[in-house]
Amino acid sequence: MYNEQRIRGILFYLSVSIFLIGLPAILSFALGYKFNPATFKFTKTGLLVIRTYPEAADIFLNYKLLNEKTPATIRELLPGDYNLSLFLDRHYPWSGKVKIEAGRVALMEKIILFPLRSNIKQLNKDKISSFWVDQKEAKIYYFNRENNAIYRSSLEGEDFEEIGILPQDFSLSKKWKISKDGENLAGFNPRQVILVYLKMRGRFADTQPLIILEHSDYPIIDIFWHSDNYHLILITDRSIEILEARPQAKILNIVNLNKKNIAAFYDDSNDTLYFNDAQKAADGRWYDNVYKLELSTKSFPFQELIKPKSNE
Repeated sequence: MYNEQRIRGILFYLSVSIFLIGLPAILSFALGYKFNPATFKFTKTGLLVIRTYPEAADIFLNYKLLNEKTPATIRELLPGDYNLSLFLDRHYPWSGKVKIEAGRVALMEKIILFPLRSNIKQLNKDKISSFWVDQKEAKIYYFNRENNAIYRSSLEGEDFEEIGILPQDFSLSKKWKISKDGENLAGFNPRQVILVYLKMRGRFADTQPLIILEHSDYPIIDIFWHSDNYHLILITDRSIEILEARPQAKILNIVNLNKKNIAAFYDDSNDTLYFNDAQKAADGRWYDNVYKLELSTKSFPFQELIKPKSNE
């Protein structure tokens, strides 16, 4: 009996000793600490949260495959830099570095794994030199420089059709501008503006589907459609002008510029033109300034300055 009690006492004190010795380690893990073999100290750990689209990607951390798949939260990571790689079948892999900091969460939440594209669909049915996309009308427009033809199709390349032929001597800029209503297309070269009426109705019902407007004053740098889908804003190397989108259109010069080849941006949501120009200051030197020109029909009486001819 005595020996049995003695053994029980030894086991009790041994259990208490083990508990007291292991208590710091238990508390450390509970509080987010982990033994760092590099420093032989308990170090506060960090978390890594990974989310991908699509999900279920394999996770390699420092080139070791983890049991988790995305989305995943990886705990008890010692501070430092980690190599992270993500793999998903039939998708391009993703790899990068992630920095883990003590007591903090590293978020990797915006990772997109793009699918492998084994098939590419050709949309045009004829030779083309350039193209433009009209998202609103879900159309693609093509230009063939060899025969100066303009084509149109759906975004899937369906209903591919020729909609016009430019004169052989017409040199076209790569910039095409589609009106806000998606019914008119405008292109230009330094001396001409071409208009393609995609939908023959309203004020354009009796005109030709394709017309060229001559501009002989100054070289055209850029063009923008006014939100009324009828006026064009022309930027030349000497002026800012308004042009009606109709045959025999009149040109209105609204701003004379001091600087050639200005930069311009047109906000068609409120018909505001932003541009830069040089201005001579009181000290006799020229300085560049940025200007805002409001061209809304409320603040700019287009119809009074240029009266469109109906059904000409």
